[in-house]
Amino acid sequence: MLAPPLHSGSHRFSAWLTTLTVAGLLLATLDAFVTPGPWGPLGTILVYLAGGVPAGWRALGALLRERILDIDLLMVLAAVAAAAVGAPLEGAVLLTLFSLSTTLEERAMGRARRAVEALMALRPDVALRRDADGGVTEVAVEELKPGDVIILRPGARVPVDGVILEGAGSLDEATITGESLPVAKEGGDTVFEATVNLDGVLAVTVEHGVADSTVAKMIALVTEAQAARAPSERFSEWFGQRYTIAVLVGALIAFAVFLTMGDTTEDALYRAATLLVAASPCAIVISVPAAILSALAAAARGGVLFKNGAALETLARVETFAFDKTGTLTTGQATITGIVSLIPEDEFLSLAAGVEAQSEHHVAAAIRALAERRGIAAAPVEDARTIPGEGMTARTDQGNLWVGNARMAQRKGASLARPEFAALTSAARTVIWLGRDTTVLGACGAEDRPRPGSRPCLESLRSDGVERIVMMTGDRRAAGVRIGAELGLPEEAIFADLLPEDKVRLVAEHAARGKVAFVGDGVNDAAALARADVGIAMGAAGSEVALQSADIALLSEDMERLAMAHRLALRTRRIVRQNLIFAMAAMVVLVFSSLFFALPLPLAVIGHEGGTVLVVLNGLRLLTDPIRSTTNKKLRP
Repeated sequence: MLAPPLHSGSHRFSAWLTTLTVAGLLLATLDAFVTPGPWGPLGTILVYLAGGVPAGWRALGALLRERILDIDLLMVLAAVAAAAVGAPLEGAVLLTLFSLSTTLEERAMGRARRAVEALMALRPDVALRRDADGGVTEVAVEELKPGDVIILRPGARVPVDGVILEGAGSLDEATITGESLPVAKEGGDTVFEATVNLDGVLAVTVEHGVADSTVAKMIALVTEAQAARAPSERFSEWFGQRYTIAVLVGALIAFAVFLTMGDTTEDALYRAATLLVAASPCAIVISVPAAILSALAAAARGGVLFKNGAALETLARVETFAFDKTGTLTTGQATITGIVSLIPEDEFLSLAAGVEAQSEHHVAAAIRALAERRGIAAAPVEDARTIPGEGMTARTDQGNLWVGNARMAQRKGASLARPEFAALTSAARTVIWLGRDTTVLGACGAEDRPRPGSRPCLESLRSDGVERIVMMTGDRRAAGVRIGAELGLPEEAIFADLLPEDKVRLVAEHAARGKVAFVGDGVNDAAALARADVGIAMGAAGSEVALQSADIALLSEDMERLAMAHRLALRTRRIVRQNLIFAMAAMVVLVFSSLFFALPLPLAVIGHEGGTVLVVLNGLRLLTDPIRSTTNKKLRP
């Protein structure tokens, strides 16, 4: 049987009904085996009313409203048949165990479904907002708007996403990323809603309102994931509905066969009722959602959000992992290592920072940071535009400026063949060019470093059987090969100088050989994320476009979470298979015994309900699977 959606009121009502059925069965059992008296019939009636009527009502409603023969109908018919042939106690045992197992399933499955409620409970109700005169006012979180400045005192929970304006300290991010150790934060760092400020007083500029916050996204993704059915879940539901019809027809045929074999009408009806119970596919139908929902909840608790169960199932079948480089395998915190300018260097930085003012690219952030450290103001520009995979353009009074890679220079017809740039272009680093119209004004080199968890992630994926791991980057090949060597990737696994459409093409080529997962974080990765069988976005640090295009979001910057999520997907697949094999084997044994060995109805009930509860408990083991961080570049003990 499938546990209905969990609501606290309906769950309590179900628990009360189960209590009444158990009490009624105890009265009926005492009357039958210990002290005969008037309480026996009353107990049996109580069981049929509390355990049979609600289930029958649900089954009748499903039949009339949705034209679905619910599995509950099989149990109710079997109990009624038992009472009709003079075995009401055995029917009472069936209804009691049926009611008890349903309540246990609801309670167990509710542990997975309560993920959304737990996320909502993380949100604080109020925040301290700094006034224009420097004072502090307590306001409702819903009143906060982007640009407001809030004050976080030690021990306070962060009310909305923001950027630290003043102060430094450590934050507990376990509620969002699953990171078990405090993370050091300082000016310019991002803080996420529902994390806890452990020490220091922080002034934080609000970046998103409560409706667009990290927790709001998590709630939306978890809700969507729990509502969407995985392919195996849809199949089990499809199978359950059609199999229920087959069981009803089979029981009628078996009843007729038993009569022709010489059984009395009562014996034939009793054996047909036993067959109804033995052949019921409850355990098969519940096998998949029990595991899928548990895995989704475990992943969400560890900072990995699956948008649906299909993504979880597909992740277990991935043969090729393709990674973007910058901001995914690397920290995305580039450092400017050298400038070669044909104009005054301060003017170079001013113009470059002006064009890159609205860019989200990591090298753009490094250019802006260097200009700010040197006290150089960004030049005013107009009509700034992004050219995906190439760079930025803008207009000034002195002409059209552009900042980007060699493809951008080629687009503008600018020549890069100057001896001044030879040393810069020969190094294994990223090179960003600045030009005006067709003239190159200068270039700067930037370097990025691999994330601490990237190499362990790739090694774990290989050990878990992933056949191919490749890196795709729009950066120069020399820079890509340098990062790849640090991550243990061979040169043939490095694809460099790529445009967004090149990544899509490469993903499609690898998809022809098997399932492909693409991992990225930027706007340039959105198309590849959508094309892959499984798109995985760096949700906390990545762009909104990448998050919307992906099937999975990593809320932590620790890449090892990806390997753990892949391992969770593999384990979920194994448990689903275990459940299905056990459920089908148990059903075959029960059906065979009821057909050829006159299996008693109570034993069929125990075998059926016990098997159903066992597969649920087996699936719930996934709730304990750890998705934890082992490395973090800014951890404090």
